[in-house]
Amino acid sequence: MEITYDFVDYGEVLTARPGTLVLDVGMRTEPGIIDHHHPDAEPECAASLVVKHPRLVVDHLRPAGAALPDRCQIITHRNPDFDAAAAAFLALRLLTTGNVDEAMFDLAAYARSVDSASLPAEVDLASTPYAILRALFARLKGEDETAVGRARLEEGQKFMAFVHARRAEGYEILANRALFRGVDRFERAMRRAEEDYWSYLDDLARARKMRLWLPFSSAPGRREVDGLAVRNPRSFLLKEWARRDRDNASLGCGFSFVLTDFGGRRFILGVDPAAGVNLKGLGALLNEREAAKRRDLGRQEPVRWYEGNCPLFDYRIIDSPRDGPALTSGDVVEAVLAFGRG
Repeated sequence: MEITYDFVDYGEVLTARPGTLVLDVGMRTEPGIIDHHHPDAEPECAASLVVKHPRLVVDHLRPAGAALPDRCQIITHRNPDFDAAAAAFLALRLLTTGNVDEAMFDLAAYARSVDSASLPAEVDLASTPYAILRALFARLKGEDETAVGRARLEEGQKFMAFVHARRAEGYEILANRALFRGVDRFERAMRRAEEDYWSYLDDLARARKMRLWLPFSSAPGRREVDGLAVRNPRSFLLKEWARRDRDNASLGCGFSFVLTDFGGRRFILGVDPAAGVNLKGLGALLNEREAAKRRDLGRQEPVRWYEGNCPLFDYRIIDSPRDGPALTSGDVVEAVLAFGRG
């Protein structure tokens, strides 16, 4: 089966097409499109939806027991991540084998933990499949975003095949150095993940620290947490190191909130699920200020910030508009501080 890849912006609303499988994007869950970012989705990631609802893949690409198609186009979001790579691997394996094995369920469950930022803080971060794949991805750079996206998915397919095979042999996959021992490229990736901690410390030295009162996820009231705002981070595991950093966070619980500023072109805001808080209401505030700024600048509207309003994220993640925010770095920090005052 010939596999081709295409990429779209985050938040694109797509419709199913023959011979095409849309994963981790599309804003709906139906045969041919498996996405979890919309409000009506289940509390799953794209990978876990593939194994939970295999008919969404099989009935679309192999209806009524048809033969395996000669070609399949996979569409996902630009800069595909762990979930997108896992979903693609699991969907293609499902197509070729016709069933979901136990190791596929385990890999999908791990991807769900990764995508919801719920990996336990006490595990050895550098020996996790997540950190190793991030280290492999960090070396894939270039001006051609589409070419980099294809390289990430191809790398991801090989990596997921390895992890799936080892899990089928009985290896633990949560965090396990023995899983990757003896494979040079993976051992090098583990070392890069370990060395990334020093990049985090450099980012921390440049970061703006803040204390914020954020709303509880499942009860009235607010909780005070430590936060960081980092511009152009060097660390590719920034939020993971920050959430584990009990030494430098003033409350001694790590930095539960992280604002990542990619040169003012994109902002990603997130909170640690373990903190029991979310950002519900901050997205609405940013959208209100974004709309006003766009009117002042004569820019197209409405183009909205993504508020994390799906069951898996529960308002714990915010991402800036696809065409780039009108709000400046200062505007975003000001909105965060205003929201964090309660």
